[in-house]
Amino acid sequence: MLTVNAPTLSDVARADVSNALSMLGARASGLSQAEAGARLASGGPNALHTHESGLLAVIGRQFRNPMLILLAAAALASIGFGEHTDAAIILAIVVLSVALGFINEFRAARAVEDLHARVRRFAMARRDGSIQRTDVTALVPGDVVLLDTGDIVPADARILESSGLECDESVLTGEAIPAEKHASPADPASTGLELPSIVFMGTVVRAGKASAVVVKTGASTVIGGIALHLARRLPETAFQVGLRRFAQLLVIIATVLSLLVFVVNLMFGRPLFESLLFAVSISVVLTPQLLPAIVTISMATGARRMAKKSVIVKRLVVIEDFGNIDTLFTDKTGTLTQGQIAYAGAFDALGRPSDEILRLGLLCNAAVVQDGTVVGGNALDAALWSSDAARRTDLSEFRRIAEAPFDYERRRMSVLIEGPGGARTIVTKGAPESVLACCAGLPAALRPLLDAQFASGARVVAVAQRPAGGAADLAPSDERDLEAIGLLTFVDPPKPGAKASLDRLRELGIDVKIATGDNERVAQKVCADLGVPVASSVTGAQLDAMSDADLVAALPTTTIFARVSPEQKSRLIRAAHALGADVGFLGDGVNDAVALHDADVGISVDTAADVARDAADVVLLDKDLGILADGVVEGRRIFANTVKYVLMATSSNFGNTISTAVASLVLPFLPLLPSQILLNNLLYDVSEMTIPTDNVDPELLERPARWDMHFIQRFMMVFGVINSLFDFAIFGVMLLIFHAGIALFRSGFFLENFMTQTLVIFAIRTRRVPFFRSRPGAALTATTLLAAAAGGLLPFLPVGAVFGFTPLPRAFFIALMAIILTAYFTLVEVAKIAFFRRAIAPAAKKGSVDRVRRRLHDLVLRFVSRTRGAPPP
Repeated sequence: MLTVNAPTLSDVARADVSNALSMLGARASGLSQAEAGARLASGGPNALHTHESGLLAVIGRQFRNPMLILLAAAALASIGFGEHTDAAIILAIVVLSVALGFINEFRAARAVEDLHARVRRFAMARRDGSIQRTDVTALVPGDVVLLDTGDIVPADARILESSGLECDESVLTGEAIPAEKHASPADPASTGLELPSIVFMGTVVRAGKASAVVVKTGASTVIGGIALHLARRLPETAFQVGLRRFAQLLVIIATVLSLLVFVVNLMFGRPLFESLLFAVSISVVLTPQLLPAIVTISMATGARRMAKKSVIVKRLVVIEDFGNIDTLFTDKTGTLTQGQIAYAGAFDALGRPSDEILRLGLLCNAAVVQDGTVVGGNALDAALWSSDAARRTDLSEFRRIAEAPFDYERRRMSVLIEGPGGARTIVTKGAPESVLACCAGLPAALRPLLDAQFASGARVVAVAQRPAGGAADLAPSDERDLEAIGLLTFVDPPKPGAKASLDRLRELGIDVKIATGDNERVAQKVCADLGVPVASSVTGAQLDAMSDADLVAALPTTTIFARVSPEQKSRLIRAAHALGADVGFLGDGVNDAVALHDADVGISVDTAADVARDAADVVLLDKDLGILADGVVEGRRIFANTVKYVLMATSSNFGNTISTAVASLVLPFLPLLPSQILLNNLLYDVSEMTIPTDNVDPELLERPARWDMHFIQRFMMVFGVINSLFDFAIFGVMLLIFHAGIALFRSGFFLENFMTQTLVIFAIRTRRVPFFRSRPGAALTATTLLAAAAGGLLPFLPVGAVFGFTPLPRAFFIALMAIILTAYFTLVEVAKIAFFRRAIAPAAKKGSVDRVRRRLHDLVLRFVSRTRGAPPP
């Protein structure tokens, strides 16, 4: 940001071009590298720092959990009442939860920052009199930048020259209609975002091109000044909604139960503080304090795994959304194809190779060329200029006078050129159907030539022209009465590994659909090459004629959507959502940005347009579609392990809460001291810390996962009650067989309760027979056994006396082992088989039907392809 003079946007906008440059100490030819370096050193980088990964910010976020605040208050109260043991245990739980959350969130935040730094954005800037590809963060006030259709404006800048420039400023204004921009001074009455000669950082060039001088950078830009207000919360995912609702349910249950226990204990005449702490302990037991930490650990672990595969996860939560994807819309160019578009040839209207068509294609071209080298522009124009044929073409006798830039509505561009002898001609180049619609008539041989090129899978650009007389300017309205004179062709072959990746996605239950701006027949050829069965295709024109209901009905049986606009891609996603689908969208072009934002998971590639990368949730640094399948599996793995923790913690904790609460109402003493309850919970939490690293059974990775509150509630009730039944059994053993006093009863209850809820982890973590058909992860096995050993030895250690424990007789361990190893685990396994058979049978049946339906669907598509004469996929 330039500090000298510090002109305002309005000052620069209302000055004429020369005065605007003077105010900024700039020149139309741009700054020198030395000048830019000095300004960058004094003003700082052109960047907005929005990631709050500072130590204090991350620590503060850990205390958003109301339960932790309650625990911290209970610890302070315990210290005040002299209950130092209780205070120490409570603080240990708080420290453990905060530390786990902090360490993993801080690591994740730093990892995200590092990954973001790997995705760099560039702008075309004039430095030292030449056009250079410059890192956006290195731009300074006074730099002259070139803007073209699809660019994200890199800074607040004053337009010097423009042609048909329109900018999408919805990020600032919320207005969907692009704003027209031009180089003339603004109306003196205009204020703020109404300045038509200023383009704003973060907005998108929807049409036209311009050169502009940078006025403000970084935090001093308009978007920088309101960055905090623009950092709106993204909509919650289904997983986040499920977690929030589940937490709310547990809080309600814990609050009601704790109040009931507190009131009843007061009625029994027990001390106020002891009753209060006991009630708080009951609520702590019921609430899985480590859930936020477990989720963070799972997502951070997934992000690290994917980072090793060159995948940038911009929003950690979408890793879990990956697992839910059942419909994937993908663009074709750069994703299914190699994205290395190469010029193939130029043909006249009779199909003969033509140097004249190539010459006109180079003149009607939006590539940015510096000293004969392409440094920017769209892929087709860049490919044309980079060809050997272009280097041999002489353009010295031609002069471009005016231009009507390309936009995604017209799908064409035009130039006014002056050739030898001063004759002026309008040349138009673009999508064949768009260009030919502006022609007065078509040569007889042109249509068959076009069909043949499409059938071969080539990308085709049509070229047309007409005499311009003495015209000195050009507008889109001049694109009329043209003569179609030839075609330019390009090739972009399919990726070698794309077929295997698409097959794997289909095996994971994901329906892959093509949404492309290219021609329908080209897309069909690519699909045939990749083995993607195609029953029907819909073009953009057909899509416009469809009602929303018709589109929803047609979507399941349509594979290709061709010549679709950005708005139509968003409409496809809305239709898929209406069918209840979780949608992923893979694209890399400017016209994919809106759809990337609207999808549940937006996926792009590192070489994509800036606006596409910014809109995506996930960016692939390597163009490997197989990474998508890896992402889906990773998302399902994380979801499965998160649900494991929820099932383990809620069922065991619910059972413990029932047992402890009921016992406190029928016994003349508290069944466990608050410190013993909290210690039990602390050790149990330690045993579960490594769940994110656990192995996952293969069947849980075969289909999308969904958050099912009713399933979790039923599981909690069924297995919580089983847990309580054996707690009550141990009550009988302690009172009737061992005639236990208070200390012995508490020691026996603590040990049985802790052992059952800890060792049952191995049973609950899988629907299979534990160890024999499903092996737990090494880390989970180690932490669980170590925690069980620590709990078993505690009554015999000196520290046990501090918590009120006493050594237990050998006969108790014999009875305990008999209960745990025989009756308890047998009942748990029997109940698990019955529970999952009832809960999973409908889903399994549906999954089998879906697999048969997909197989039949593929067979029908292959049959249709053959009957239409297309090569079988």
